[in-house]
Amino acid sequence: MTTAATRYDRRMYAIMNRRDMQALGRTAARRRALVAAHMALTAASVALWLGSVHPRGPMWMPLGLLALVVPWCVAMGAINGTTRGLLELRGRMLDERQLHERDRVRSLTHRIGLGLLFAGTAGTGLAMWLGGFRFGGGALFPALFALLVTQWMLPAWVACLRVQDDVPDEVLDAAGDYTERQAEYPGQE
Repeated sequence: MTTAATRYDRRMYAIMNRRDMQALGRTAARRRALVAAHMALTAASVALWLGSVHPRGPMWMPLGLLALVVPWCVAMGAINGTTRGLLELRGRMLDERQLHERDRVRSLTHRIGLGLLFAGTAGTGLAMWLGGFRFGGGALFPALFALLVTQWMLPAWVACLRVQDDVPDEVLDAAGDYTERQAEYPGQE
């Protein structure tokens, strides 16, 4: 059973499909830089948040966290604009190709997350077994929180990295000559 798009759905679709936001991730190099910047901002935010909730954490850490909120939100908006809201829009607003791509992103993210969990568990086990390290309960919450944030952000990062480059305005025809490609936008002839 399909449900008609609500006003919220139409508004979110319009926001996620703005051309000016899509320009930020037009090439693979830009998308990689965008994801790397967002990963760095996320890691810094997690570190500052964990430091600010610690009873003996420095007093400047909450201010540093507040300073990172706006750049983090802008980078997340750019990722959502680049993916055209693949993970943010409701399923009824996506076509079959987008639904299939969203399923592929989720599947790939699951496998990456499982690999990260395995690597972290194996590394911790080896450090305890071979190195004689003992991890106290104080390290458990930061590790679990970092894992939670990684699992939360990983689908957006993977989706952004999987976006294909836009087709250039000039393409080769069958004879090998360049021809101008006609724009296929609604309302243009």
